[in-house]
Amino acid sequence: MSGMKTGFVVTFILGLSVILPAQTVAPTPQLYSSQTIQNMRSIMRSALASDYAYRQTAYLSNNIGPRLSGSPQAERAVEYVADEMRKLGLEVRLQKLSVPHWVRGDEKAELVEFPGMAAGTTQKVVVAALGGSIATPNDGMTGDVVVVNSFDELTALGREKVEGKIVLFNNKFDREMAASGFGGNAYGQAVAYRGGGAIAAARLGAIAVLVRSAGGSQNRLVHTGAMRYDPNVTRIPAGAVSFEDAEAIAYLAKMGRVRLRLLMTPQTLPNATSYNVIADLKGSELPDEVVIVSGHLDSWDLGTGALDDACGVAVSMQVPYLLNQLKLRPRRTIRVIAWMNEENGSAGGTAYGEEQAANVSKHFAAIESDLGASHPLGILFTGKSEALPFFAPITAVLREHGAGIAQLQPGGVGSDIGPLTQKGVPSFAPYFDTRTYFNYHHTAADTFDKIDPKQLAESGSVMAVLAYALANLEQPIPR
Repeated sequence: MSGMKTGFVVTFILGLSVILPAQTVAPTPQLYSSQTIQNMRSIMRSALASDYAYRQTAYLSNNIGPRLSGSPQAERAVEYVADEMRKLGLEVRLQKLSVPHWVRGDEKAELVEFPGMAAGTTQKVVVAALGGSIATPNDGMTGDVVVVNSFDELTALGREKVEGKIVLFNNKFDREMAASGFGGNAYGQAVAYRGGGAIAAARLGAIAVLVRSAGGSQNRLVHTGAMRYDPNVTRIPAGAVSFEDAEAIAYLAKMGRVRLRLLMTPQTLPNATSYNVIADLKGSELPDEVVIVSGHLDSWDLGTGALDDACGVAVSMQVPYLLNQLKLRPRRTIRVIAWMNEENGSAGGTAYGEEQAANVSKHFAAIESDLGASHPLGILFTGKSEALPFFAPITAVLREHGAGIAQLQPGGVGSDIGPLTQKGVPSFAPYFDTRTYFNYHHTAADTFDKIDPKQLAESGSVMAVLAYALANLEQPIPR
């Protein structure tokens, strides 16, 4: 999700815009047969007309629900996806994992002292524990609130002004940046406080930390997500508060003393056993070469994980469904993977990368969808820039519904496929419009009603056309 930091020029190849580094690129070789290109168009049309991914997203979200690793719902989701892939005739195996098992308990926060308050009253604060947080004492804790906007402001206060207090990081999610189409960049800036806030505050003696939600919602919704501890620093409870409550607390703190009572009772249980679901549609000519198409099966627990990432799993499942419907068999094996534990540990992606370390050369490409299901603009690619012209025929097809961009993305395009990316496997993701995604991400509003069937169908077409095209590419991708 990192933004581009180098200059780019727009080059027109086969009638579509491809964003390339400012350098000379060799002419595109003939890489796809006319039959493959014809089949790509048939796949695109079938994807746009299909409701398979929409139905699968509905089932994972509504019938199964939130799927945090270690939960009964996560286990049910593993069983469900494996069974659905077997129905399509794929070779299915479950890769065993040891995953974190953190459970959310009771959560309550209220202001008990602030300038101008009416006698005998309190003011409710909407709060949610961050994933992995320890609990407060059973009867809660009360402390003065110190408001800072950044790590630098916290450091400048020093231990004397922080020790024994509750720190609120009031770092604002950049809504204007997100509205300009750079939601991932805005999130990347804000999420640093969710991840590292507890460590920074505890170093100066704070008794708890709260962070302003790392998202764009202005509907008093709290954004949860994983946080970190340092084994050399005292662990303190960590939670997130809504945009509105962070604003109110910061306003009051400028006037005088603000005290907050906080109760959170999460638990970290012993690791649980779970699985990656791995399902192969065997290739007809090069079955040992693999193109991965994937999304992550786990989700946070406040909503039902429709956008993050039931829809990514569903559009991946739809790839073999569409190919079966069209009676098409790719040259290379297309491997559907529903990853487990992307949200709070990355056990699935890490374990697969370790298992396949000796077979990296056989992984022709890896695709991951994990940024919702808004209108796709094209594809993101991590790999060598000289490979970009290889994808022009793909985006020429996808341009018919506005997904004609192929953009280089240094650093990676998906966390689960990250271990493969780091070892040189060409990696891809749909290039989404992220202007509104972070209004719902990791909140109670990440529910199935946010899925637009037309846009999900467009997302599914990107995944299916891209997977089939890569599986039929006549030459290896430069790596």
